[in-house]
Amino acid sequence: MATAPVKRITDIGPPSYENFLHPVIKKNYGLWKYHENVAPGILCHVSETGDRIYTVRAGSPRLLSTHTIRLFAALADKYCDGFLRFTSRNNVEFLLDKKENIEPLKQDLHAAGFPVGGTNNAISNIVHTQGWVHCHSSATDASGIVKCVMDALYDHFTEEKLPAKMRIALACCLNMCGAVHCSDIAILGIHRKPPQVNNDTINKICEIPNVIASCPTGAIRTATVNGKPSVEVVEEQCMYCGNCYTVCPAMPLNDPANDGISIWVGGKVSNARSEPRFSKLAIPFLPNNPPRWPEVVNAVVNIVNVYVENARKHERMGEWIDRIGWPRFFDLTGIEFTRYHIDDFKNAGLTYARSAHIRY
Repeated sequence: MATAPVKRITDIGPPSYENFLHPVIKKNYGLWKYHENVAPGILCHVSETGDRIYTVRAGSPRLLSTHTIRLFAALADKYCDGFLRFTSRNNVEFLLDKKENIEPLKQDLHAAGFPVGGTNNAISNIVHTQGWVHCHSSATDASGIVKCVMDALYDHFTEEKLPAKMRIALACCLNMCGAVHCSDIAILGIHRKPPQVNNDTINKICEIPNVIASCPTGAIRTATVNGKPSVEVVEEQCMYCGNCYTVCPAMPLNDPANDGISIWVGGKVSNARSEPRFSKLAIPFLPNNPPRWPEVVNAVVNIVNVYVENARKHERMGEWIDRIGWPRFFDLTGIEFTRYHIDDFKNAGLTYARSAHIRY
């Protein structure tokens, strides 16, 4: 039988998570048997001892104001002795040991504008990167697009009517700080032009050897412009990562006229029914049109609607596409097939180790 975790005291690093466990969770450490689906966004976890704890999941922004954090803390104090947690997809979960507190908490969350849902056959919150609010290499915004897409897919968060669970992710550039490489639908900001070199200032504010060394593909080389030391970028070797701009502000990568968004589909990290898989390109380019990004929202909603109408029960996006084939996927969604969809990276799909399964 598993024993409760030993409380550790240390002055190195963050405090141990064990100090913040709900008493019911700590008491039943290692004894949890299964969970029951109470309602969308509400789960009941049952222990071998018969103890139960309820989680109420609400969608929240990734970037929170102090006002919102204080609101969540007040609700946690009121209904669940102060115990809550944040999930990896930016949802907030309240941990309750009293079933009668679920409905009042849910009503207070709705009144404050935070929907309850995101469990089982639903779209959970969109995990995303920094976007324009912070990242210096972003090709698009993150929080803004996520807000617009989730506004359009709100019912799929609060209800459990999808064929299977769906995970949507957004990364604001090709460095992919988000989980876009393995999501059912991925929204990816893309640069289409290499960094622009400011020859007037680069030798004054940047160390050219460091700039050259920062490029992972060797696309930056020394050059002399107007008799002054500078650099040049070999576009064929540039992968638009922005490393050079990180060390040298005289090489900006952002380009409002050419930056945009691509849509990828069919990825997942689960081992259920099939091994994990990478997302594959569906739409190579959509324009950046803030503040509501209508082209991106319409494209994602279209893919979701077609998936809902045609997928079988428990079929994830990638499994549905495997069954019907990519030509049929493009026909049903009305997405144009272009030369950018042709994968010329030989054998990548056959040789990448994508699974936790052991092979001999």
